[in-house]
Amino acid sequence: MNEYEASGLAAGIGTGMVILYLAIIAVWVIGMWKVFEKAGKPGWAAIIPIYNFIILIEIVGKPMIWVLWLILPCVNFVFIIWLYNLVSKSFGKSEGFTVGMVLFPYIFWPILGFGDAKYLGPSAAEAHNGGFGNNTFNNPNNPFNNPNNPFNNPNNPFGNKQDPNNGPGNV
Repeated sequence: MNEYEASGLAAGIGTGMVILYLAIIAVWVIGMWKVFEKAGKPGWAAIIPIYNFIILIEIVGKPMIWVLWLILPCVNFVFIIWLYNLVSKSFGKSEGFTVGMVLFPYIFWPILGFGDAKYLGPSAAEAHNGGFGNNTFNNPNNPFNNPNNPFNNPNNPFGNKQDPNNGPGNV
């Protein structure tokens, strides 16, 4: 084999790898397109680089500041995994599906898009509480939403807050 045959072989292998890579990316984008359509968003948004993050953030119910976190180097890895987890939760899937979405997105995005998974709504806690920052005390784990809250006790030793004449110094 001379150098011309070797370079032709290398070019053929390189071209084949590029075609395989583009096919994998196309399968991934088509799967993401279908996921966007299931969530009631425009499917074409999957092919626009930053806009697809914005749509994913809307699907999971996170605030738009997440766009910044998703494009910052080093930080974006954590937030992309978190975003993928919220997407899988929004479609009723588990953390195992999230691992699949991170490691094999060209397989798991089409499964999510073409499979029987239904969009259940935003999975972010802010979306369940009526929006980010709208109602900070609507948390069921908030100890002050307890009927045994000592600050709502009528026998409060500090007095009634509604009556300015009722207090520890006004006996």
